[in-house]
Amino acid sequence: MNKITPAFIICLLAVKFFYGQDAVFVNRQVVDSIRIELNWIPTYKEALKKSRKERKPVLIYFTGSDWCGPCKILDKNLFNTEKFKAIADKNLILLEVDIPRRIDLLSPKQMRHNKNIQEIYNVRSFPTLMIVNHKGKKIAEKKGYILIEYYYPFLRSHIEKY
Repeated sequence: MNKITPAFIICLLAVKFFYGQDAVFVNRQVVDSIRIELNWIPTYKEALKKSRKERKPVLIYFTGSDWCGPCKILDKNLFNTEKFKAIADKNLILLEVDIPRRIDLLSPKQMRHNKNIQEIYNVRSFPTLMIVNHKGKKIAEKKGYILIEYYYPFLRSHIEKY
């Protein structure tokens, strides 16, 4: 019995050591907690107005922020990168249309607004990335989650055409 206890403890420590979550530290801060701040426009109308003024397409991101697993991955691996921020700041107007299940995450007014935009474009799958012009006409659409590397050529090709 006494020989089993130390072996058991060693096994537990080995499992903890090898399968514990790793965190990369930069200047004693956890890298995962760093968020890239994007300039999301709060309403559809404002996004179209800014699109007209700046002559840039609008990227509408339809998400279920609190329940959609692929949306969470897309947020982390695409939207939370310096590469995407550089492209967006220079070439896109950003509009996030969040349809969460928890009604306390958005104001009732914002939820009605988002549901209305979802209905206008008949979006039923999440995540969906849609590029529209300053009049709201759909130019391109990407449904579901794909490898992050495929989003950049999609965005660049439609930015260049605009």
